[in-house]
Amino acid sequence: MPALVLAAHGTRNPAGAAVTEALAGRVRALRPDLDVRAGYLGLVAPALDDVLAGLRGEAVLVPLLLGTGHHVRVDIPAAAASAGPRLLCRTAPALGPHPLLAEALADRLAETGREPGSPAPVVLAAAGSSDPAAWADTTRMARLLALRLGVRVEPSYVSGRGPRPGEAVAALREEGHAEVSVATYLTGPGHFSESVRASVSESLSASVSASVRRRVRDISVSAPLGPHEAVARLVVRRYQQAATGGCGHPGISRTPVTSDGRIRTA
Repeated sequence: MPALVLAAHGTRNPAGAAVTEALAGRVRALRPDLDVRAGYLGLVAPALDDVLAGLRGEAVLVPLLLGTGHHVRVDIPAAAASAGPRLLCRTAPALGPHPLLAEALADRLAETGREPGSPAPVVLAAAGSSDPAAWADTTRMARLLALRLGVRVEPSYVSGRGPRPGEAVAALREEGHAEVSVATYLTGPGHFSESVRASVSESLSASVSASVRRRVRDISVSAPLGPHEAVARLVVRRYQQAATGGCGHPGISRTPVTSDGRIRTA
């Protein structure tokens, strides 16, 4: 079977790297027959290029990324091309949007004390991107989570266009919602997860009425997805689809690269 290579973003936060390794462990438990490895696109070792350099035969790259963006369209295909003709690389699409991620998000919200069946609206807090495709993926993920919870879900972004998480929370509170939950739509802890909490705190303190500020305790912010079982199952599903040619993505290697390192398209 082709090796399964988790292509992670990378973070200087040791807890973030630990999440990737824990997720890799869960994937190994689900598929003990596979060679499962993790490589990073920056900031932490081992680099994805180095992981691929140590492989021969076939590999499936599964991006630990929640939407289509520069990393999925450019960086990961470039890493696959750098492996050269000794390695046949196939790359799965980004993890999100997907109903399994809605399952994981709902569980993380429940961990904050959110009651089952709560009518409180939810702010989906994503990293954000300048890529319109990534922005659209987050919007679709918000719809999937809304279907899962049966409540209103507003997308928000730490960077790029669109409202910041704190702005989305403040807008809902000003509408009169007594409680608001924030679903952290990130794979693990790091700069972006810290930014989500900072955005909620700073925006409420700076821009909303005193009556709303007094009720900040009603704002719950979930932990990132982390090594949730549903995320591990989704990784395996993405692997199986790509390994059998069941999914592809424009600009992603599904066939061997050419002798000059370019990705050969089907």
